[in-house]
Amino acid sequence: MSLSFIIFIILLALVFDYTNGMHDAANSISTIVSTRVLSPRQAVVWAAVFNFVAFLIFSTTVAETIGKGMIDIKTVTPTVVLAGLGGAIFWNLITWYFGLPSSSSHALMGGYAGAAVVKSGFGVIIASGWYKTLIFIVLAPTIGLCLGFLLRVITTWIVYKRRPAVAMTHKKRWVSSPVFFLPGA
Repeated sequence: MSLSFIIFIILLALVFDYTNGMHDAANSISTIVSTRVLSPRQAVVWAAVFNFVAFLIFSTTVAETIGKGMIDIKTVTPTVVLAGLGGAIFWNLITWYFGLPSSSSHALMGGYAGAAVVKSGFGVIIASGWYKTLIFIVLAPTIGLCLGFLLRVITTWIVYKRRPAVAMTHKKRWVSSPVFFLPGA
């Protein structure tokens, strides 16, 4: 592979990152902006800080699982990466255009797996890596619901005796922080 092809793949990865931000970031900051807790500029900075902090606190386990734990690594070539990125970008744009809820991370995993399967067949799929992912596609919203409820109770008690306007502003700001924190993990 030529250096220009690798640079093209890197640029395409940046396009995917842009579509990921376009697709997911707006969802995470829309509530905090629409309730006027933060201005759009403050919300973007707030989201960026918490995404970066998550990167520093959590390890690269998710990236390692996607890189090594889902597809036989011997199958992965720059062409497979290119096709996976292309599929994920296409899916992000289609779901964004039609307003469909979708995960950019799952689109990337699907594009990556699909490209590897087309290249070498279904034997390249590592089932144990997919089991973890598929189980947490179901468990993550349930865990989020429970933790969200717990956070709501805790923040309600913290601001219980405060003036409503001040209490709600602080409450919304800190309740929204995990929403910005987790995509960077």
